[in-house]
Amino acid sequence: MIPKIVFLTKGVGVHRDKLASFELALRDAGIEKCNLVSVSSILPPQCKIIPKDEGLKLLSPGGITFCVYARNETNEPNRLISAAIGVAIPKDTGIYGYLSEHHSFGEVGKKAGEYAEDLAATMLATTLGVEFDINKAWDERKQIYKASGHIFKTTHIIQSAEGNKDGLWTTVFAAAVFVEYA
Repeated sequence: MIPKIVFLTKGVGVHRDKLASFELALRDAGIEKCNLVSVSSILPPQCKIIPKDEGLKLLSPGGITFCVYARNETNEPNRLISAAIGVAIPKDTGIYGYLSEHHSFGEVGKKAGEYAEDLAATMLATTLGVEFDINKAWDERKQIYKASGHIFKTTHIIQSAEGNKDGLWTTVFAAAVFVEYA
């Protein structure tokens, strides 16, 4: 089973019960009808990223659905939480890329998303033998990765939220969802 298609999605949920908050985040992401199976971080060779609305049409209620996902939750009022998925796609579509998951507290969405993207790109770069200084800023390394000619594209999806002011559970969720298999 090798996924041929993947899509990115995200959601947030708020409820007095932790599990119900997670369910509402899945509903917001559009994948509540699936039985999610978390897998690690490999984007298969030639796996095409499609828009969320197209991907949702390919899901079946109750289906076993493989994905890489990040989830975070809090019931602390106003606590900032984030969940992000980073993507790094190699120029050579015959080799695999990387997906990364990142979840954090107190980190704005932009920073959490860039961190996840950086993590995926760094994993791919090290696999491809691209030389870089890990201490350089993400923007500098991103340019080095792209200039190497090995990395075609990097991106991310992020969901962040502040904990509900009344102490209800708040859940954030982001995922790369695999939908068709060879």
